[in-house]
Amino acid sequence: MAYRYLGNSGLKVSEITYGNWLTHGSQVENDIATQCVRAALDAGITTFDTADVYANGAAETVLGEALKGVRRESLEIFTKVYFPVGPKGPNDTGLSRKHIFEGIDASLRRLNTDYVDLYQAHRYDVETPLEETIAAFGDVVRSGKALYIGVSEWTADQLRRGQALARENGFSIVSNQPQYSALWRVIESEVIPASKELGISQVVWSPIAQGVLTGKYLPGQPLPEGSRATDDKGGDKMIERYLNDETLTRVQDLKPIADDLGITMAQLAVAWVLANDNVSAALVGASRPEQISENIKASDVTLDTDVLKKIDDALAGSIETDAAKTRSPETRLV
Repeated sequence: MAYRYLGNSGLKVSEITYGNWLTHGSQVENDIATQCVRAALDAGITTFDTADVYANGAAETVLGEALKGVRRESLEIFTKVYFPVGPKGPNDTGLSRKHIFEGIDASLRRLNTDYVDLYQAHRYDVETPLEETIAAFGDVVRSGKALYIGVSEWTADQLRRGQALARENGFSIVSNQPQYSALWRVIESEVIPASKELGISQVVWSPIAQGVLTGKYLPGQPLPEGSRATDDKGGDKMIERYLNDETLTRVQDLKPIADDLGITMAQLAVAWVLANDNVSAALVGASRPEQISENIKASDVTLDTDVLKKIDDALAGSIETDAAKTRSPETRLV
């Protein structure tokens, strides 16, 4: 396992980071979730990412239980705040001072820890003054409940304004967590240049495009039983944009590229995002421990410019690059 700095900070994270969205407390039984976490630790993963909204808090609880007995100083634990949680009352959502303060305390209880290494704004809150949000995050850092602050799916302009206010408040935003894969590249034209300018790095989610880049979804064939595409708890909605024969045919053209390198298509997909020097970590999830041991092998893979060009050529026509698709909800969710 290789480790990279998180933004312009002194914190190192494992470049393959374990994420438990759509798995812990939902798709995967708790004992299997614990086995996956232990497999991640055995593979050298030290960084674990979750959020209060995942399974309405259950994912944080499962992760906290799975990490019991592990030396806290050897871990980097990330969580997030923004989306509706709990009974979903009028203040159980957003980035108000009230919700941030109550959110961090609830997350720490569920994770069974005194602090998180990174506390992230899960989206941008258009209904709360940015000054209020940033000031609250600064107070969370000063309280010792979070060591660093990050955001998720913020636009380039939001990053610039947020970082300016953060620095006025005595801290910095160190990371952004966007969706990024060989098929979904909307951050490349605006978010990544702004991030480099601001000392922010990316912790990317869905590097395998919800499983599409594994090659298991075949054009003209039924969806595999038990796959993300058949999960009516939310997974099917995220993946449906890719489930057309044109895209799936192009994805199959990646197989000979992976075969030539002696790696799987999933490893190729993860190695592709790690080839971007503004990416600190790729988030990978798992519903089985063996998936972790396979995906972490991408940490050993270096893709040269010829291979990157072959990937671009194979996927041409199915790559999304529209920067406007980096966005947060226009109103708070309830």
